[in-house]
Amino acid sequence: MTGHEPNLELWPVGNCQVSGLIDPQAGLVWGCVPRVDGDPIFCELLSGERRGEGVWRFELDGQVSATQEYVRNTPILVTRLEAADGSAVEISDFCPRFERSGRMYRPVAWSRIVRPVAGTPRLKVVLKPMRGYGSELAATTHGTNHIRYLVGDQALRLSTDAPVGYVLEERCYRVESDQHFFLGPDEPFSGNLRAEVRHMEEQTRKYWQLWVRGLATPFEWQDEVIRCAITLKLCQHEETGAIVAALTTSIPEAPGSQRNWDYRFCWIRDSYYTVQALNRLGALDVLEKYLAYLRNIVDNAKGGQIQPLYSVMGEGELDEGVAANLAGYRGMGPVRVGNAAYKQIQHDCYGQIVLPTVQGFFDRRLLRMADDRDFAALEQVGEMAWAMHDQPDAGLWEFRTRQEVHTYSAVMSWAACDRLANAAKHLGKPGRAALWCERAAAIRAKIDAEAWVGEGAEGHYGASFESDYLDASLLQMVELRYLAPDDPRFVSTFAMVERELRRGEHMLRYAHEDDFGAPETAFNICTFWLIDALARCERKEEGRALFEAMLGHMTRSGLLSEDMDFETGELWGNFPQTYSLVGVINCAALLSQSWNMIR
Repeated sequence: MTGHEPNLELWPVGNCQVSGLIDPQAGLVWGCVPRVDGDPIFCELLSGERRGEGVWRFELDGQVSATQEYVRNTPILVTRLEAADGSAVEISDFCPRFERSGRMYRPVAWSRIVRPVAGTPRLKVVLKPMRGYGSELAATTHGTNHIRYLVGDQALRLSTDAPVGYVLEERCYRVESDQHFFLGPDEPFSGNLRAEVRHMEEQTRKYWQLWVRGLATPFEWQDEVIRCAITLKLCQHEETGAIVAALTTSIPEAPGSQRNWDYRFCWIRDSYYTVQALNRLGALDVLEKYLAYLRNIVDNAKGGQIQPLYSVMGEGELDEGVAANLAGYRGMGPVRVGNAAYKQIQHDCYGQIVLPTVQGFFDRRLLRMADDRDFAALEQVGEMAWAMHDQPDAGLWEFRTRQEVHTYSAVMSWAACDRLANAAKHLGKPGRAALWCERAAAIRAKIDAEAWVGEGAEGHYGASFESDYLDASLLQMVELRYLAPDDPRFVSTFAMVERELRRGEHMLRYAHEDDFGAPETAFNICTFWLIDALARCERKEEGRALFEAMLGHMTRSGLLSEDMDFETGELWGNFPQTYSLVGVINCAALLSQSWNMIR
């Protein structure tokens, strides 16, 4: 049962420090240390034909089936493996996360519990972490009840009550009682392993279920929204507050396309959409931690240019290279490490810093509300938005070989000035409010003059000031409050975007050729933007039907990647993609019937 071709039917586990992706056969096939952007010690997902290395798998003798589900409202995964003779085991996977000693316990660790649930199961443990992006297997040393794996500059220790010799030699053995595995820091395991790991499992369950209990979910599609919310939280590196775009690198956007990117970094744009969606559910803890991350980014910029992305630690230089020892997803390399997009100019980032930060001046639920000093720092970001609103950039789609004045970037600059005016009014600063209102009006005039293509009802906004092509980001003009949904200019723009970019149940981000040729897959967030526009433009039933169709494409874990083949429905691109999960949450909130339906 282990020779299957890799696919994106993967189940994330994590604790906001480390994460892992579990495949349909209970194999931990992707996981990095000491954090999401670190060395993937579990890298079988990208190893091509080199199977059985960079993986942690439990192989049941005679296995014929596997089923999986999360413990309700948690990222604790239970996989049931069944053999032809009726024997079966259940494997519980989780990364510990709960409050202990006055702080959050979230170690660099994966915990796994194997429970025999039927017959006399025989099991083989395959645990082969690697180092150096798949360059070699981790060297090992061992003791009576543990195995040490040297995974670079650090070591991880497997503490277990399973027979260590069987694990080292990959021998098949009978499992007659529950077995506990804790792969974590290289230090002696404190306390009774069985009792402590079970306690961790229970406390982790309680933490997540209480977190979910505080979400303000829509009436319909609650399970889907909850799963997306949990996974978005797993994409936050809690130490700093950064939110990564995805947990993986180099899953191609389309087969053999070379569009393979490392998404294990914090994009200002993606994070803006993530906190916006979670804020709608009331998950203020993610917003608060991210605002702290943004304040550090703003401070370090010192009023100058802000990059489109940073590392989870706030590092700016993310030099892009290739992991030569990893063949790539289904052998479709290259596997990239780092992302050269950090060098790009993307002016939309200024608006995407201002918009979430402004909430800090208004939301009285926050533990730390923003003050005059924060406003002064935020005005520096606004100054950059004002200075750059009509200057060319790479745009939100990160074109690598050309620059234009992109309409979306200009609208985001307008939004930055508009929201700063709101904050200034709230803080009792009429002079500053007037200044930012004046600048917002000037940017609006510029956009309406330069981005409008054609005449009257036949006209529409273009994707840039220099050309008349279209892209799906134009649909965001309503969400950003630049236009009302019944504004004739939006109605005509929406009609043109739908005509040019819609492919049945899917939406392209753009149809023209870019640095790598014409796009071959739909961009999932753009399909959700289409659904959003349909709902706002009195086509709500059509939007509901399209939304249900998108939910039908989700993995069994209830998630989506970045891209989708608009003919076959196969998922492509990095996984799980925060953009796509944001789309599920936002559209569910917009389309759902009211809770009053049950009253």
